[in-house]
Amino acid sequence: MASIKVHGIPMSTATMRVLAALYEKDLQFELIPVDLRAGAHKQDPFISLNPFGQIPVLQDGDLTLFESRAITQYIAEEYSEKGEKLFCPGCKKVKAATLVWLQVEGQQFDPIASKLAFERVFKGMFGMTTDPAAVLDLESKLSKVLDIYEARLSNSLFVACDCFTLADLHHLPAIHYLMGTDSKHLFLSRPKVTEWVNKITTRPAWGKVIDLQKL
Repeated sequence: MASIKVHGIPMSTATMRVLAALYEKDLQFELIPVDLRAGAHKQDPFISLNPFGQIPVLQDGDLTLFESRAITQYIAEEYSEKGEKLFCPGCKKVKAATLVWLQVEGQQFDPIASKLAFERVFKGMFGMTTDPAAVLDLESKLSKVLDIYEARLSNSLFVACDCFTLADLHHLPAIHYLMGTDSKHLFLSRPKVTEWVNKITTRPAWGKVIDLQKL
């Protein structure tokens, strides 16, 4: 049995982020479903793993971690010799650039993209009605962020450097959901962003994450 356990569900954007990192590292793990509809994430035994009652949680031996971005960084560093590096091997300046774009994803891109995905995708799943005004506002905000990405990707193959890193991987869940909606035009109208999206979404590891959803 795998020593790494992930408590979460494949439809969760945060869980998807962790699963992608594990697959990129070619690590064996056990996915333990958490019944969100029944409120299992707010009850024992899950609440003892993450007191905030949110998925995912990763257990690696006697280590328990929550917060998906912290988990992926742990995976990248703890298993640095396995699979994809996820941090570009090079000078400290390259790693510093990766750290900057990790923050950009978490602070500039995801807060908007996740809200847009909620309006476009998840509201429908929960029987809620999409707010067209909110969609327009969020698309306008995300458009400005993607203008900056277009300029960045005109000088770099990936957002942090010329290597695929965690900074790219962290974008995948929100992009996956938005590319299945009319909001995909925000990405497709920008040539360099389109190239980048194609490169990161066609990675075999990401394909395995999507396959888990189909199960």
